[in-house]
Amino acid sequence: MLGGGKIRDVGIVLAIGVLLCLAGLVLLINLFGAADLVMRRVTSRSLGELAPGFAASRRGFRIYAVLVLAVGILCVGLAATAWFIALGAALLVLGALTFGIASVIAIAGEVETYRTLKRRS
Repeated sequence: MLGGGKIRDVGIVLAIGVLLCLAGLVLLINLFGAADLVMRRVTSRSLGELAPGFAASRRGFRIYAVLVLAVGILCVGLAATAWFIALGAALLVLGALTFGIASVIAIAGEVETYRTLKRRS
């Protein structure tokens, strides 16, 4: 049996996971132009001397949205282990694999973008 504090903690992790999953999906499918707005206002702007990177491209932004979704799936999986261990474990594996693959793609994209920008200057 879970104590009262543990149930609250699981609920918080579940809520964070659901919110991250929703945010990732909204950005991934560009619901109501959310991805366009974030790209225009955040990812396509320079950070001081640092030029916009991979996230300023449509492909890069989608990869980063998948990363947000993967973290959400990890949180939901972690919370789900309190109720149904098999489902929780499956979500943890799915989230971890998705995060790992998307991270490799994001890193490769950032390197490619950096090299392209370096050649231009």
